[in-house]
Amino acid sequence: MAPGTVFVAGATGYVGGRLVPLLLAHGYAVHAGVRSPRKLSGRPWGAHPGLTALQADVTDRASLAAAMRGCSVAFYLVHSMGAGGDFAQADRDAARNMAQAAAEAGVQRIIYLSGLGDDAPGLSEHLRSRSEVGRILGQGPVPVTILRAAVILGSGSASFEIIRNLVERLPLMITPRWVRTRCQPIAISNVLGYLLGCLENPATAGLTLDIGGPDVLTYGELFHTYARAAGIRAPLIIPVPFLTPTLSAHWVNLITPVPAHLVRPLIEGLRNEVVCHDKRIHDLAPQTLLSCHNAIVQALSEAELGPAPSCCFDAGQVSPPDFLPGRTQCPAEWSRPGDAPFAGGALFTADYSVILDAPSSRVWDAVARIGGDTGWYAGDVLWRLRGLADKLVGGPGHMRGRRDPETLGPGDAVDFWRVLDIVPGRRLLLLAEMKVPGAATLELALEPANVDGLEATRLSLFTSFRPRGLWGLLYWWSMYPAHGLLFPAMLRNIARAAHALVLSGPSKLPPVQPGAGARKSRP
Repeated sequence: MAPGTVFVAGATGYVGGRLVPLLLAHGYAVHAGVRSPRKLSGRPWGAHPGLTALQADVTDRASLAAAMRGCSVAFYLVHSMGAGGDFAQADRDAARNMAQAAAEAGVQRIIYLSGLGDDAPGLSEHLRSRSEVGRILGQGPVPVTILRAAVILGSGSASFEIIRNLVERLPLMITPRWVRTRCQPIAISNVLGYLLGCLENPATAGLTLDIGGPDVLTYGELFHTYARAAGIRAPLIIPVPFLTPTLSAHWVNLITPVPAHLVRPLIEGLRNEVVCHDKRIHDLAPQTLLSCHNAIVQALSEAELGPAPSCCFDAGQVSPPDFLPGRTQCPAEWSRPGDAPFAGGALFTADYSVILDAPSSRVWDAVARIGGDTGWYAGDVLWRLRGLADKLVGGPGHMRGRRDPETLGPGDAVDFWRVLDIVPGRRLLLLAEMKVPGAATLELALEPANVDGLEATRLSLFTSFRPRGLWGLLYWWSMYPAHGLLFPAMLRNIARAAHALVLSGPSKLPPVQPGAGARKSRP
């Protein structure tokens, strides 16, 4: 009998981004519930005939129920840490929606990936929230299978990236006492094996099962295990009693590319021992478990072979739905078509255009490589300093890079930007995710140009900034002189990277007022 149809909530997250292709490879039809279905178009499996991408938000019960109709089992791989704010309350609300929607849709079982940790007074807020979500799901009419995992070892996971960057960048670690806390890490491949095994074994319905690898070790020992697997010198670790998890989280945020809103709850959870006490999963879904050393070797090998299948930086909105006419896609509070010039407050722009003696395809190849190891084609030191400043105030910083050095898709992180829209060969639209007193976009647009019969390309750089209060105004005008130097230099260096001759420009374009009609590149 052919496998049935399953629903995956969180299909663009770290675990979901790997589980979906595994399910497809095993013959399952998958309903992927995501806030922005077009994010899946950039994944290698995004066009698989067994995949149906459906818009579903855990804050909207009706959208969840609609997306789950026809599915026998639903995977719940969602948590709200990445959104910042009161993630515990957001998780509670989302879990209630999921339990009710699954019942309305006729789902027979929910499989939820939770976190290890004994439910005691000292449990961290993050682990307590994960446990609470399991209880809320279990209170609904649909049977729930709960898998509880500790540190997940895999290229791109938040825990693994924290470990990798700390060990590789710090020869000396002054740590809190949590470095002596015991944990039981598990390879991402084994996590996926258990998720699939529970799907295929109905006897796991209604059970809460601990999953972990074969090794139990302290975090200090885990750091040394990473060093041996990576072939580098192990750091000298000095535990001290006065370094609190909060101070430690600030330091880890600066050293690693993992954003502060993920680092803080993860670091605070390190004070809790996370070790498996229930071994039933070994019989219910048997598989070969990787040791910590082998899991790390596998993760490092995966990173060397190419872009990771999924990454903790993948989570992010691709949702500004409204348009300022002819300009970029803009957040909802930005001006609407037909608004008076004074409506919605100030909208600042800095737009430049250049005409290149090269076909659009060649220019696009250079545009599509922007960010990450390639850099931003001008002022890379300034970009890095801006990233450091962003890290200091809790932003994502400049160290995230990009998942794939050659290709981009909607929703991909590019340093401290996020891809809002991409039309290969024509347009790349980025939304700033760094901490700024306002909202900002950067767009690179290409269109054919005919210059004396030559096949040419007009490359335009559009920037928009909606300031928030006085600090937003001060921020824009303090950066304005740098923009006048940086943006034309970016266009010239993109031309150089594309091996294209500059025929005209870079020239500054006049500002476009709200309600002024379509925004187009102008000579």
